[in-house]
Amino acid sequence: MRDTVGSMSAGSAIRPLDSVKSDALPAVSLVASPSKRRQILELAVEAETRGFPAIACPTLGSALGLCASLAHVTSNVHFYTAIQGIYGNSVAEIGSLSSHIHEVSGGRFALGLGVSHEPMVRRLGASMGPPLGDMRTFVESLHASEKYGGELPPIYVAALRNRMLDLAASIAEGALWANASYSFTTFQVSRVDEKLRAAGFYLANMIPTVVSEDRTAAAAVNRKTMSTYVRLPNYRNYWKAAGYVEEMEAIESAIAEGNTNDHAHLMSDRWLEDCTLFGTPEDIRNGFLRWRALGIEPIAVMSSTSGGQVKAIGELFDVYSQ
Repeated sequence: MRDTVGSMSAGSAIRPLDSVKSDALPAVSLVASPSKRRQILELAVEAETRGFPAIACPTLGSALGLCASLAHVTSNVHFYTAIQGIYGNSVAEIGSLSSHIHEVSGGRFALGLGVSHEPMVRRLGASMGPPLGDMRTFVESLHASEKYGGELPPIYVAALRNRMLDLAASIAEGALWANASYSFTTFQVSRVDEKLRAAGFYLANMIPTVVSEDRTAAAAVNRKTMSTYVRLPNYRNYWKAAGYVEEMEAIESAIAEGNTNDHAHLMSDRWLEDCTLFGTPEDIRNGFLRWRALGIEPIAVMSSTSGGQVKAIGELFDVYSQ
């Protein structure tokens, strides 16, 4: 199977939209923002009450810290780190804390791990080795430390490219995408064995999402969000493999010429619509259903045209109150 769109069959991964419950809610991403952590926990409790199936906790704001709190303030909802980086933290520390959260939550927690991005790893003062080898070694070391730190939760591996997805299928209980191309994922998902998926191998994608009747304004917010990611070489390489060579090469040329910030005009509408969600409540609901039809749980990573995270999560709640 090659790294190009159209070279793989999606097989039985895609279900007809009419076979997916129209009221199926997405998972929701919550960031434990400094000074707003109690408010975020209140939002988590409300998300659980409203029936959202899972809460994904990004590294920003301390993913494991937020998960530890979620173990105590929620009762039923599934939650996980999305993602916890493997660099800059010891295996023993992550293993012990993850085991603790797994135990006190009654098995509702999963540990989502990722290699992050080289510029971010450098800021931690850590060095980054071969991503595949480092991830395999980290997971093996976690399991080796179980006899000291306690039983581990399920492990999910952040995977954009095919080789990391294949590794996730061999060493973990799930795989996570972020900012993935829907068109490319329809082919990628078939790499995960159907029997493994049927047995509960978890697949999810973090999707930048903006709810607004003004689609132009909503798209502009997502372009701003995605500006961080298009500056990262591993993401650009992924999107090239997904078929967006022209856009990514234009951004690389702009960076080479000294423009490291403003790339919004180089992000095509086709690319933005393939990798994010924006628009009316109906647009958003249909977009999430499309991902569910692939067998992938969509994770709503919310932004707003008129406020911060709390406002944006409220707008998501309203989408499923209508």
